[in-house]
Amino acid sequence: MNTEIKQLLEALRQGQLSTEEVYLRLKMKPFEDVGYARVDLHRKLRQGAAEVIYGAGKTPKQLQGIVRSMKKNGEKRILITRLFEEGAEALKEAEGFTYYPEAKVGIIGDFPTPDGLGTIVVATGGTSDIPVAEEAALTAEILGNQVTRLYDVGVAGLHRTLAHLEELMSAKVVIAIAGMEGALASVIGGLVDCPVIAVPTSVGYGASFGGVSALLSMLNSCASGVSVVNIDNGFGAAYQASMINHISLV
Repeated sequence: MNTEIKQLLEALRQGQLSTEEVYLRLKMKPFEDVGYARVDLHRKLRQGAAEVIYGAGKTPKQLQGIVRSMKKNGEKRILITRLFEEGAEALKEAEGFTYYPEAKVGIIGDFPTPDGLGTIVVATGGTSDIPVAEEAALTAEILGNQVTRLYDVGVAGLHRTLAHLEELMSAKVVIAIAGMEGALASVIGGLVDCPVIAVPTSVGYGASFGGVSALLSMLNSCASGVSVVNIDNGFGAAYQASMINHISLV
């Protein structure tokens, strides 16, 4: 996780920067108004990670403008979630841009060397949950985490889950992603001693109500240490997991 304020203060302590230089960097404008968006330039200083662009609902020109603002102000890594083909096409010329169509994620810049306390495991109930899982995994990786992917390990074949006990029990955080009845989170929550972040997905037949069934099951989990994010919100789960995985470094 970014520790920019600490790095500035350490540079001040060692005499590499003057008080005036540090003060100038900290007081620079906290956002840039580009007309259709106010790009938060202090997000990394406040929260340890730069603003993430939510791509859905933004026009190609808006996406280009926000990315341009962030890069102009020194942001080297940019994460764009819910980025559809039209938006990705508009950004393809941006230096360092990579599009991950399955996850609908765009990333500008390279992945950092993992600096978290341990590993984040991203587990799915089924193959149909992988798009949400990839959003989570890529988010966790760009935030500086080591990620282990365990896909299609749902409770319809419990032996598939139990075959990965070593990875699950050695994780710092587990993100459990499942649709249908969402039972995976409870099963994993009963096996591990780390936080489990449950992600209900919209995968399932009619009575799953677009993920509401899995959401309610996860909210009512009898396993201790299970928290729940919104339906299909792989990004939110990964961001929270990253905060947990970096907590002693803050």
